[in-house]
Amino acid sequence: MTAAATPWRATVPARIAGIGSYLPDRVVTNDDLAQVLDTNDEWIRTRTGIRQRHVVAPEQATSDLAIAAGEAALADAGLTAADVSTIIVATTTPDHTVPGTAPIVAAALGTEAGAFDVNAACSGFLYGLRVGTAMVATGDDVVLVIGAEALTRIVDPTDRSVAVLFGDGAGAAVLVPDEQGAIGPFDLGADGQDPSMLWTCTGGTRTPVSPEVLEDRSHFLTMRGGDVYRNAVARMTASSKLVLERAGLDVDDVDLFVGHQANLRILEAVRGRLGMAEERTHVTVDQHGNTSAASVPLALADARDAGRLTPGDTVLLTAFGAGLTWGSTLVRWHPSGTAAADQQDPTTETA
Repeated sequence: MTAAATPWRATVPARIAGIGSYLPDRVVTNDDLAQVLDTNDEWIRTRTGIRQRHVVAPEQATSDLAIAAGEAALADAGLTAADVSTIIVATTTPDHTVPGTAPIVAAALGTEAGAFDVNAACSGFLYGLRVGTAMVATGDDVVLVIGAEALTRIVDPTDRSVAVLFGDGAGAAVLVPDEQGAIGPFDLGADGQDPSMLWTCTGGTRTPVSPEVLEDRSHFLTMRGGDVYRNAVARMTASSKLVLERAGLDVDDVDLFVGHQANLRILEAVRGRLGMAEERTHVTVDQHGNTSAASVPLALADARDAGRLTPGDTVLLTAFGAGLTWGSTLVRWHPSGTAAADQQDPTTETA
């Protein structure tokens, strides 16, 4: 029995009608980093799987990346910003502390639709997808969910343990109602007992920016790599298994596994614990590095562009991030034509 023919439980009748991505033009390879840090390509690749990452231009901010990805997703869906009822931007690197980045994105796209941010770090897109799917289920016709990050702006460029890991980019998905679509079930979780595992400890209301903060460079992102690795593998594995159980599916029903692209060793460990075949796992961490909330939609767009997604495929998404946060869901890949065409003709049948 194929995944497409398997009845799912606990799903929302919705689909991803369009997907888009944006990566800054500048590419920084491991060899480039080796020119300024005490590191080398082999050291980075064997520990992370990363070969290169994209970096924002000096004049770019997170909103610029989000706008480009949002425009691409809307074009892919055959829609315009005028069709959108809500915009959700998942990011942990907003343009400003106040206001949120989503209203800036909405204005640039040319709409006064509702717009708000979600900050669940690397799990942000999964959290945004959960909220957006619920909104579609309760009356919104079109919800645009964007994951966008300019992480190279918040890492210490002199810290080789962190600077080699992160990249910048944005990915977006257009959600629409569809009686034959299926998104879900979802599993979201958080454990904030020890946020210092992966955080910027200063710069917020707990410890505002001060000359002392700038001098000790504590406003940059830091992490305890071993702790993050162990938690990421355990949480993503357990969360993935839970959504499969809730849906009444097993791992053999999954056509493609798209996990948060933080580290190749993490992805391989999760895949192994799930019993997922390597050929059903999509990997982009080698090209993008860790792009936090942009990671999953960027990988999903890359899988689509590579011809790895066909209508009816069951896709397992999972992520883990600072907070700690984690989340997983299932998506039936079902872009039947364009959303615009479906709206114009309510009798349109999906294959």
